[in-house]
Order: sequence, then structure tokens, then C-alpha cells
Amino acid sequence: MLEILARALRLGVLSEPDLPLEADVDRIGKQLRQAIDRRFRGSLSIRQVDAGSCNGCELEIHALGNPYYDIERFGVHFVASPRHADVLLVTGPVSRHMEYALRRAWEVAPAPRWVIASGDCAIDGGEFAGSHACCGGVGQVLPVDLRIPGCPPSPRMLLAGILALLQGAEVPHGH
Repeated sequence: MLEILARALRLGVLSEPDLPLEADVDRIGKQLRQAIDRRFRGSLSIRQVDAGSCNGCELEIHALGNPYYDIERFGVHFVASPRHADVLLVTGPVSRHMEYALRRAWEVAPAPRWVIASGDCAIDGGEFAGSHACCGGVGQVLPVDLRIPGCPPSPRMLLAGILALLQGAEVPHGH
């Protein structure tokens, strides 16, 4: 045990160095912060709804909360109830079992409310389109304000999409 401790003290910390934040992500985040401050006086609340996805999109959405992206520093907060949400961020094709729950989440979200279809499946049903268990994309069930393409869309694309929503612009394809 003393050998291990002595070696640890001799070698020091062997973790990886901090990764520099991509300049593009930082720029988008700062623009997002300014847009949120102008329109919402400090914070934007998002309720993420999984309407039947494979969880690929959820992994990328969860990455937004990690120390690298840290979306909360830009004023974006994920909330547990659609009653507290400004935006519904919907992933996956809408399964027949989730259609009612998705409609209900939209109905209880306070107006004005926005809906983002995140990922190819949420946009048009993806590879599940036409399945007997699938209603198709989110637009078949709710009015969609913004579509973020990708399978899954990267955290950078999600940030750009939220910014585009606030600015009333289309999300660029790619990345």
C-alpha cells in the first residue's frame, strides 16, 4: 500500500488536460445567452419529451448538461414538467402509445409555447415511418416550430437550433 501511495505522490496527477471549448460553441452560446436575456429576462425552460426514440438523441441532449457544454450557463434550463416549459423538445417518431401523452404535454404547457422536433425520426418518422406502431413525425401530432436534423443531432446543432428558434431562423444542415 505504501508503494502505491509513494508512486502516486511521485507521478502526480495523470488525468487528461482540460479540453478547450470550441470557439464556435462558445460563440453560439454567447448569442443564445443574449437572445434569452432579451426575450425571457434570463432563462429559457425546456421540457424534453421522448415520444418513442432509440435514445440516441437523448444522449446528445444530456451532453448539453455536462461540464464541456454546460448549457445552464447560457440560461437554458431543463424542467421536469411541461407546465413550466417555454419549449417542448421532442425526440423520436411519435409512437401510438405516446401520442396522447405528447398532446397532453403540449396542452398543459403555457402559451406561447414552441415545439422543436429534434432528430430525423422526430422530423418525419425516420426509419419507423409507415410502421403500424408509429404516427410519424412530431408534425403529424403537433404544430412544429423548428426542426433540427440529424441522427442524432450533435450538441452543437442543438445549441444552434435553440438559438435559431429564438431568432426565428432555420437551422443549418451539417455538423
